[in-house]
Amino acid sequence: MAGTFTTRTITITTSATETLHDLTNACAAFLREAAHGHNGLLNIFTRHATSGLAIIETGAGSDDDLLAALRDVLPTDDRSQDRPRSPGHSIARMLPALVPPHATLPVVDGDLELGASQSVVLVNTDQANPERQVRLSFLS
Repeated sequence: MAGTFTTRTITITTSATETLHDLTNACAAFLREAAHGHNGLLNIFTRHATSGLAIIETGAGSDDDLLAALRDVLPTDDRSQDRPRSPGHSIARMLPALVPPHATLPVVDGDLELGASQSVVLVNTDQANPERQVRLSFLS
């Protein structure tokens, strides 16, 4: 049997502050339509220079801890060699070096294979651009 490839782009509107947006339910909904109970891989990709994707536990303080750690590593002051279009924007462009813009996860029997406390999150630190596109692609 030949493999199949299905892809879709979703638009996420985050807040006007640094944020993590949980994509786990959107990934599960996409797989219900695309995977049909099959095994394969889900690739998630955001094509923005100021956002990334992470697999973390949410709701237990990890969200705020990740954002605080990123603020420590990527300060928004005037140290950047890049001249920003908006406050914090130039440093935000360094985010994908630490939080990659992609993730590939196993799909088993049509379900995303995550640990009990793991979630897929979009990390957006660019406060001036709250709208993000995320491409979900399933390959079986």
